[in-house]
Amino acid sequence: MIETILSLQKKEIISIKDGRRLGYVSDIEFDLENGKITALKIPVPGKGINFFSKNEDITVLWTNIKKIGDDIILVEEDK
Repeated sequence: MIETILSLQKKEIISIKDGRRLGYVSDIEFDLENGKITALKIPVPGKGINFFSKNEDITVLWTNIKKIGDDIILVEEDK
């Protein structure tokens, strides 16, 4: 399956640990040397997308993504 960045932003991210809805992708981190995605950024609930508060995002490492489905992305949190 081929995904685009736009299609990833339309999928809701769910924690497999407790079923909590984390939100939607607001940004993506890349390793430019290897050409790979390293992490997804999700705005903290209630904060909205604010370009000046990137440190308040939830970071989900690409290695913690367990399944990308049609409508959701299942992740395992580091906590």
